[in-house]
Parts: sequence; structure tokens; C-alpha cells
Amino acid sequence: MKRWLGKAETALGNHSDRLNAINIFPVADGDTGTNLYLTVRAAARSLQDAAPVPARIQNPAQMQDPARTPDLRQAPDPAQNDVGAVLAKAGQAAMEQARGNSGTLFSVFLCAAAEPLSGHTRLTSTTLAAALNRAQIRAWSALSDPVPGTMLSVMEAAARAAAAVDAGQNGNDSNYALGLALDAAVEAALVAVVRTEAQLDALQAAHVVDAGGVGMLLILDCLRSAVLGVELQSELLDGLHGYDLQDPHIHADMPDDDGVEVMCTISLSPLDAATLRQRLDELGDSVIMSQVGPSPDADGRYRWRVHVHVLDSGPALETISSLGDPADVSVSELALPRDPNPVEADAGSREGR
Repeated sequence: MKRWLGKAETALGNHSDRLNAINIFPVADGDTGTNLYLTVRAAARSLQDAAPVPARIQNPAQMQDPARTPDLRQAPDPAQNDVGAVLAKAGQAAMEQARGNSGTLFSVFLCAAAEPLSGHTRLTSTTLAAALNRAQIRAWSALSDPVPGTMLSVMEAAARAAAAVDAGQNGNDSNYALGLALDAAVEAALVAVVRTEAQLDALQAAHVVDAGGVGMLLILDCLRSAVLGVELQSELLDGLHGYDLQDPHIHADMPDDDGVEVMCTISLSPLDAATLRQRLDELGDSVIMSQVGPSPDADGRYRWRVHVHVLDSGPALETISSLGDPADVSVSELALPRDPNPVEADAGSREGR
């Protein structure tokens, strides 16, 4: 899992400029590649920064003076070998630092995928299918107004393909069966990406595929690469409309979108969360709300990551603050790139080349 997210960070860094170039939905702000890169980077680095498990002392009697030396024996941390626990940690880090629609939806995907994997020390075709299915359902439900032809469709296609392969394996938990499921998931994701162009009028008019969908395809191919120990499929994106290097930055020719993107984290009761979603739906669009962490606090409130596009941040922030105390608030113009560290992001891209 660490290798997967590390590969995804590098791949998205290398492809961020081209993803930005074809980013015209839901707004033509040209930052899908940057947002996905920074969100995946947060997930990957949360695992890189994890403290190493202390070495176990197999035979304390070998120490010079056991009576005077503290017993440093310590069992390995089970979470280090729990696929779900590792992904849950990465997902929470991604959620806390999610950027834009695409980054928020990926963080929802990652958090949800961790749940069926909890307690498992290895990936199988069955657990992969369960994780992808849970993730795509949660991503669809996080949006107030989900739209086919986006990365949601790519997630769904991958999950359905993995489930179909697993169903034909009759419980086979071999690595071979897992490889078949991963191959099928990536192939289905590619077909779904190609299909996005015809699913959204804006993409069809510009003759491009969906940027978020391409980013999700890259992430899934990185998973296949990391699990199977093979190289990324260099020809995977060949022929995707708008994705050749010589193609123009489509978003630059689109009219600027009015309004701002508001994001924050806030603790809310389930009732208040439902109320906030309803009020934000009335104020703007691209409303995404997803729970951060599985457990409530002492007052029964859950932490939520909130995302919305509105014409004016004032009413949205006032509505949010009326129900709780928002943290990590960001307000960004939709008409401008929202990468606060473009040089750092570009450096990460160059390192991966």
C-alpha cells in the first residue's frame, strides 16, 4: 500500500500538467492534476513519516546485565501489517488536506476502501473487489449531485470489473486471481475514461476526456503495478482525446467561472450534517461532504470534510459556522489556479521523471 501511494504520487506529479490542461468540468479552472497530486502526496507521506516499529529482542539473556537494563521487548505493531489500518491512516491524511473536487473524492475513495480491508494482512481478489465497491459507493454518495462521466464512473467501472472476476474465481485467494482482478479493473477503468467524453456535453464539445477520470485511471494502474511488481503501462493513455503533449491547454480557452471554492473541516451531529448539506445545496453546487474518521467525539459529533462552490463565500461560511466551529477553512477563486506551492509541486514532478 505504501508502494502504491508512492507510485501514484510520482505518476500524478509527472502527469499533472496534462491533467490540468484538459480540466474543464465541473469548472474550467485547470487544477485537477495539481489537486490530485497534492492530495495523494498527503496520503503517501503520512505513511512515509510513520515511526518504525522497534526491533524485538529475541533473547534478553544475551544482554550484558538484564537485571539493570530495561526490558525493551515489544510486539510488532499490528497496524503495520493491517492493510485496512494502513489505508485508513493514509485516507485520513488525504481527507484533512484534500484539494478540490477530485482530491476530495479520492480521499473519500481511500477512506472507504480501507474499511473492508480492516484486519486483513494481504490483498486478495475478494478483498480488492469489496474495497473498490465500498469506495465507489461512498464516493457517489458523498456528492449531493453526482454526475456520470467523471471519476465516479471510472471508480464504478473498476469495481464492477473486479467483482465480476472475483465471482468467477470461486473463492480463490491466490495472487494469480488477484492479478486477474487488477487487470480487469484497470481495463474497465480505461474504457470508462474513453466513455466520459460522450457522457458530458462540455467534454464532447471540447473533444477531451474527463481529467479526474484519467487521474483515477493512473491511480488504479499504480495499484496494479505495486501489487504485481510490474511497470506502469506506458501505452495506457495513448489515444485519449486531449492528452497528447502537443494538444493545447483546453481550459485556458474557456470562460472564467464566477465564484469561489470553500473547504473546511467541522464536527457535526448526524442531524446537523444533513442540515448543512441541504443548506449548502441551496447556496451553491459541487457539494461534497464526507466523514473524517469512524468514531464520534464525546458529544456524539463526527468530523466532516466539507466542499462547495458558491458565488460568495460569506453566506456559506455563515451557514457553516451556525452549526459548528469550522477548522482548516480555505476560500479559493474558481477562476485562478489554486496550487499554493507550484514550485514545490513541479519539483515533485521532476523528481519522478
